[in-house]
Amino acid sequence: MRPYLLQGHERPITTVKFNYDGDLLFTASKDLVPSVWRTETGDRLGTFAGHKGTVWDLDCDRFTRRLLTASADASCKLWSCETGECLATFVHKGPVRGVVWAEGSNMFATISDHFVQHEPKICVYDCPLNANAADIDLVPRLEVDLPKVGGKRVSPTNIQWSAFNESLVVAFDNGQIRLYDPESGDVTFEFEAHEKKINRMRFNRDKTLLITSSADFTSKLFDPFDEYHHLKTYKTDRPVNDAVISDHKDHVLLGGGQEAMSVTTTAGKVGKFETRFFQLVYEEEFGVVKGHFGPINALDINPNGRSYASGAEDGYVRLHHFDKDYLDMKDPVPEEDEVDEDDDEEDADERSLVV
Repeated sequence: MRPYLLQGHERPITTVKFNYDGDLLFTASKDLVPSVWRTETGDRLGTFAGHKGTVWDLDCDRFTRRLLTASADASCKLWSCETGECLATFVHKGPVRGVVWAEGSNMFATISDHFVQHEPKICVYDCPLNANAADIDLVPRLEVDLPKVGGKRVSPTNIQWSAFNESLVVAFDNGQIRLYDPESGDVTFEFEAHEKKINRMRFNRDKTLLITSSADFTSKLFDPFDEYHHLKTYKTDRPVNDAVISDHKDHVLLGGGQEAMSVTTTAGKVGKFETRFFQLVYEEEFGVVKGHFGPINALDINPNGRSYASGAEDGYVRLHHFDKDYLDMKDPVPEEDEVDEDDDEEDADERSLVV
């Protein structure tokens, strides 16, 4: 496997995302300045300077024209991918934890944390694809307060749009996932996905599967078209900070490791700061990729299936290009192995009877 070490950030990485075509990689960290890199060579093409707080999340539109960034400075910014110019700033009441474009890239949604007397919120903004910067409405079309649950405040950790923009899917730090109507803001469905905080969740490319990553040491796979029925569980012995589904192989990638506060007292081998590869169907781990010196905070797989990126607490982004052995590898089918073993046993019995 051929890795590039992308050294452009000075503080822990918070998120990494490929654009739709897979030729660009966008990264963000706690150093306030998101970056964009060329996937093929690992060269940094530019930065997006303007935030005054940690950039927690970002999302590029379908056509790689506009980039959204969510920051702890209580703002979400809209950028031109080509020039790096800030086109608009959407001011929030608290730190913005997540942002995501809707399908079609004509609107987007954000989640923000509690701040002073302001409750956590979900906001939906209209942002037409070909609108001029001066014509963009900076006021949210929909604003949903997230009240306490059982007298305890819960904070949103991640937000996604479901297929066809039918629902807003929001994960929380109490292990719960809720679906909201993007027009009315009403809760349409909710379920307990994990026992502890959900760090991140991702859909696959066609949004037929949802994978979550949690502090309870597991990652889980759900079926969005069957009321988010639980399908699979991928178990580890460390918190899982991010998980992604490969669209070209039946594989799942998990990243995490020992909590950041304990990293300074732990060797790399003990902290288990590696990307772990699981078979999607059989839930079996079949490989690891090492290299980071801190917990992996973010993962993403290139849409072309030929590379993946990981970002960690050590401030580095590692861009891995898969080698031919992995690309040509065929996954074993346990049922076939069992049948072969049974056939061998039957043949041996028949030979013993003949003798």
